Amino acid sequence: MKHIHIIVLSLMMLTVASCEDYTDVTPKGALVVETASQFYEMVSLPGRGYPINNFQYLVDDQWMKESNVIGKTPNIDIINFTFDETTDRVSLMTGSSFYNQAYTYINRWNTIISLVDNSKGDESTKQLAKAEAKIYRAYDHFLLVNHYAKGYDPQTAATDGGICIMDKFDLEAQPSKSTVAQVYDFIQKDIEDALPYLQEKPADVYHPSLAFAYAFKAKVHLFKREIASAQAAAEKSLSYNNQIFDMVAYNKQGGPNVVSVPAANNIEVLSYMYMTGYNEMNFAYQYIISPELRTLFGTNDARFNLFFNTTSTTNLDLGSNTAYWATVYTKFFYPTVGMKTTEVYLMLAECYARENKFTEAVDILNKLRAKRILSGTVNLSVPATRKETMELVINERRKELLLGFNRFFDLKRLNTETEYAKTITRVFPIVNKTVPQKTYTLQPNSKLYIVPFPLSALTKNPKLTLNTDEKLPF
Repeated sequence: MKHIHIIVLSLMMLTVASCEDYTDVTPKGALVVETASQFYEMVSLPGRGYPINNFQYLVDDQWMKESNVIGKTPNIDIINFTFDETTDRVSLMTGSSFYNQAYTYINRWNTIISLVDNSKGDESTKQLAKAEAKIYRAYDHFLLVNHYAKGYDPQTAATDGGICIMDKFDLEAQPSKSTVAQVYDFIQKDIEDALPYLQEKPADVYHPSLAFAYAFKAKVHLFKREIASAQAAAEKSLSYNNQIFDMVAYNKQGGPNVVSVPAANNIEVLSYMYMTGYNEMNFAYQYIISPELRTLFGTNDARFNLFFNTTSTTNLDLGSNTAYWATVYTKFFYPTVGMKTTEVYLMLAECYARENKFTEAVDILNKLRAKRILSGTVNLSVPATRKETMELVINERRKELLLGFNRFFDLKRLNTETEYAKTITRVFPIVNKTVPQKTYTLQPNSKLYIVPFPLSALTKNPKLTLNTDEKLPF
């Protein structure tokens, strides 16, 4: 019987160097993991963080305060915010906390998958631990490939550069970069391997449930444009959890200043993951939404009215028509990088729209809007075309799936389809009159959508190459 010494330490002490040497930990204490139950407990990992700072300002939904841009030396935030394709962003990406953390988590899942079979304990616990680790391993690879590679395009995925697949616990591994298609194949195999053994109600909220697993399965199919399979998986997920938090009723109760809704009390949550940690939404200045998104919300949307501030002179440029998230995490937990039931509804609506079932698509949107829109027009009318119906779905996704990865991933995948591709324009600055106002443009095929691997990884693994035509500084 094999056992392993597992290092016990804060997530902030975990660092990852590269694909071929992806774990470098600073020990703080150790314990011996030798039973199936202990491996199962390893899956539960509160506080998993997935920072978005590598691409945060590329999307049309987020904004920067003018004083953080004007007169500043360009950093990756400013390059992305101004859609600057001329500055050497590769040299600026010396490291990446997202890259580090995602591969650190994968190392954890691989530890469980590789070693649990030889541990003490019953087979059912071993199968469950392995299945949960596989669904999370698939999720982390999904985040990585959508971060560092082109959006999935059925016409080019077999040749588009992807990421390194980590499929085993092997600290000496030196893998080559896989294609986007190969990464998606790996992800889907892990999902299918895991599903038969997962539970409807796991031991705690940090273990993956069947509702989450099927929601994730639907998302992968949707990104691949496998619409029938996405629809079936979304429906299966909703059969386990179809609850929508009623923000209209919550508004009548007085909202977050009167009734707190911490993470455990939000009935929509399917997976507890964070951009930075439990208190991420306290960092308000980082989460300023654009004038375009604020206008899209209108004046009667609880998602905006309950949680955003439009008047702060500290965190906003008054007169810019921007707003910032102003609700602390203890008062309301709003999932960002994890999944929730409303995303599943929106995926189902998109499936219907793509199948020209416009009435069914809008019915789902209206079901969600009944819990979100405070007054005025709640029910949307059914459009006559697929493109118009898809626009309704996309707009609802922008308002519902705030911050995190969702808009960035949506832009990338939709930009591979001519019908839905978007050229983003940004006029900046809006308030400051001492510098010339410019219009910045981000084309759907811009290389900026493909985030460079960090230099810390590129220098250690010659097999890991950039997925753009940018030059390495070494």
